[in-house]
Amino acid sequence: MKVFVTGTRGIPNIMGGVETHCEELFPRIAAMGVDVTVARRKNYVTEREPLTGWNGVHLVDVDTPKKKSFEAIIHTFRAINEAKRCGADIVHIHAIGPALLVPYAKMRGLKVVFTHHGPDYDRDKWGIVAKAMLKLGERMGCMFADDVIVISRVIERLIADKYGRTRGVHVISNGVPAPEKCSAPDYFRSLGIEENRYILGMCRFVPEKRLHDLVEAFAMLKERGVIDGNTRLVLAGDTDFEDDYSRRLKRMALDNGVVLTGFVKGVRLHSLLTNAMCYVLPSSHEGLPIALLEAMSYGLPVVVSDIPANMEVGLPEQCYFRLGDVEMLADRLCDVMLRQVPWVNYDMGSYDWNIIAQQTRYVYEAETT
Repeated sequence: MKVFVTGTRGIPNIMGGVETHCEELFPRIAAMGVDVTVARRKNYVTEREPLTGWNGVHLVDVDTPKKKSFEAIIHTFRAINEAKRCGADIVHIHAIGPALLVPYAKMRGLKVVFTHHGPDYDRDKWGIVAKAMLKLGERMGCMFADDVIVISRVIERLIADKYGRTRGVHVISNGVPAPEKCSAPDYFRSLGIEENRYILGMCRFVPEKRLHDLVEAFAMLKERGVIDGNTRLVLAGDTDFEDDYSRRLKRMALDNGVVLTGFVKGVRLHSLLTNAMCYVLPSSHEGLPIALLEAMSYGLPVVVSDIPANMEVGLPEQCYFRLGDVEMLADRLCDVMLRQVPWVNYDMGSYDWNIIAQQTRYVYEAETT
C-alpha cells in the first residue's frame, strides 16, 4: 500500500500544528509496513543537503511560491500530480485549504483521505476571498473524500451539521509524544531567564492565537506587583509571513520585557517545557491544539481560553478564562503563581501517537481492501 501525503509544509523540524502532527504520525505508519511519501514545500526546506527520506518516510520536495494566499493550493495541485505519477494508492490531504483539490485527486483516479484539522476560515488573518475559498475547500473535502478524519468531536459535529456527512467519518485525535525533560543552562543564560521563573506561550505569531492578550495580562501582573523583575514571559515561536500583526506583537512584547525565542525545536523546546511555571494558550481558534497537549504531557499547569476545542480537552474550570478577557487571564495566572503547583498529573492516554497511527492505518486498509 502506497500513501502520498500533502497539505503540510513538510517534515521534519518545520513549525506548525499540521507539521508536528505529520512528523509524529507518518514515521509510525511507515514502521507498520506502509509505503509513505510526504510532499514538502521546497521553500520551507532548510537542510543543506535536502533529505530524500526521514525515519522511514520518503520525502519529495515540490517547488511552490512562498505566497500566503496561494502557496498551499499550488503545492497541493503539483503534489497530487506527483502522487499519480508515482503510483500511489491513496492521497492523504491535510487541512481544508488543500482539500479544495479533493475532486481533482478523485478525477485522477486516486482514493482520498482528508484530515480536517479545524475551520481555518475562522482565523483572523484571512480576508473575505480567502475565507470563502477555505469554506469551499472544507465543502469539497467533506463532500468528495472517500474518508474524512476529524481531530475532535467538535469538528465531527460541525461537518455533520453543515454537510450531513456522517459516513466514513473517523474521530482520530492529535497526539503527544512522551516528554523529554531536560535542562539547558547555557540556553537559559542566553535568554536571561531562570528555571521555574517564567510563563510560557508557544505558538505561531498570528492574530487568532491572541498572544497580545497574554502580553497585556503579563503587564497587568507587573502593575499589580504580583511578579518581580526576575519573573518573565517567554514567547516561543514566530511567524511564517511577517505582517502588521506580528510586527506589532513583537514591539509590544519588547516594550514589556517579554523574551522572544523565535522558532525552537529539540533540546531548547524540551527545556522550556520542562522548567516553565505554566503554559498559556489564549487563542480564538484551534482544532485540537498540539502545543497544549505537549505542555500537559510535561505536567505544566495550563491556562487556556474557553473556546470549544480547548474545552473538549476537559481541564478543571480554573484552567479556563473567557476568550479575550485580559483581566480574567491575569487573575488565572495570579492563581497559578499563588498556588505554586509544581507538576500536574494529567491523563494523556487518549493522545498516544502509536494508537493514533494504528487507527489511521485502519482507515487506509478499509480503502484498499
